[in-house]
Amino acid sequence: MPGPDRIPATDLPPGAVRGHGEWAVGNRGNDRYFAVSRRCRHQLADLAGGTLDADGCLVCPWHQSRYDVRTGEMVEGPRGFLAYHGPTPVYTQLVAAFGRLARLRVRRASRDGDDVVLE
Repeated sequence: MPGPDRIPATDLPPGAVRGHGEWAVGNRGNDRYFAVSRRCRHQLADLAGGTLDADGCLVCPWHQSRYDVRTGEMVEGPRGFLAYHGPTPVYTQLVAAFGRLARLRVRRASRDGDDVVLE
């Protein structure tokens, strides 16, 4: 049975993102796993509910901020605020600048047998 820092690999098929404690853990495909802190830097959305885009970035489920899972850096700011999901160019640039400074924490995740291990 997996311990607190082990997740069954079957729970993380390619493209999946799951919550594991304070981490959003995912599989970018080809057994390229990642673990980043679970809260978006914009409005603290749960990134475990996010998706992976074609570039392998983690996309926030609330306002589509994009994060590089290798560095934790926000590479694109939000598209909206609170319940509004439209353009906010100046606000988006400000949040993205903050997101580059206040990166997500990154933890190494790798396959070990039938499990993904957070190191």
